Amino acid sequence: MVVLPLSQPMPQALAFRSFPVYAALSSNFYGRHGIGTTGRKQFNVFSCANGNGQRERNLLHRRKVVDHICLLKANKGLSDEEEKDMLDYLYTSQYQMRGIVAISLGQISAQAKEDYTHAVFMRFQSKEVLEKFYENPLYLQLMKEHVLPYCHGLINVDYESEVEDDMLHIFRKGEEYSYGVEFVLLIAFVEAAIGGPAKDALLSLQELTIEHPSLVLQCTQGSNFNSNSRGEYTHGVVIRFRSFDALEIFFSSSRYKDVWESKLQSITKKTLAIHFSVDPVGTEIM
Repeated sequence: MVVLPLSQPMPQALAFRSFPVYAALSSNFYGRHGIGTTGRKQFNVFSCANGNGQRERNLLHRRKVVDHICLLKANKGLSDEEEKDMLDYLYTSQYQMRGIVAISLGQISAQAKEDYTHAVFMRFQSKEVLEKFYENPLYLQLMKEHVLPYCHGLINVDYESEVEDDMLHIFRKGEEYSYGVEFVLLIAFVEAAIGGPAKDALLSLQELTIEHPSLVLQCTQGSNFNSNSRGEYTHGVVIRFRSFDALEIFFSSSRYKDVWESKLQSITKKTLAIHFSVDPVGTEIM
């Protein structure tokens, strides 16, 4: 197994020619993180993490989770105080509403396609728990009073995935998850590829992230079951990188370019990729 060192020199201007959804990267932006609770289900996979953070071939259980992505288009002229109010209320929702396993959010780095400005990632125990979340009066009130007044558009993408059956990885808890960069990729596969080819392409991407534990903490991906956005994006991917440098190294690698060009490029009709930083925050409930 080859692991790219974090000391590798950074390119002067990373253009992501092998991933045609990025124009540039910037590491100066706002972010949040969090933890919660979940249920248990067991699966098998030959991959784990040892005390040094290196993943070895070993039998390990997996657990199903449901990941929720929300991208927001903030109004022009949004003040710092209004932005803080919106993000604080979204972040502390985990302390007021049951079912949220983990949460991270922040201002999207650089200029995203379609003018999305902020991103929210949440993890839930199951589809049923997520459905109850959408219907929760506290969530509806939060959106009405503290999100929608500051935004003129949003998109939600939801998918079921699996993570290592380990408390730190399920809850995204501990020192390693206190910092880093959240990368979100939304994909619209061509209709003929949905199923075998799309599944194979996403599996290749996930396997690539597993090969580089010094860069990637976690990768989840799955088919979008949100009825409101299913027609626009068929699948979602979330990769937690250890740092901005790790993100740059990963997407600059020849292995990633090979996966994109041989597996993904020919079967995708639309993609949207964003990233935001994750920084420690307080726990004051709004």
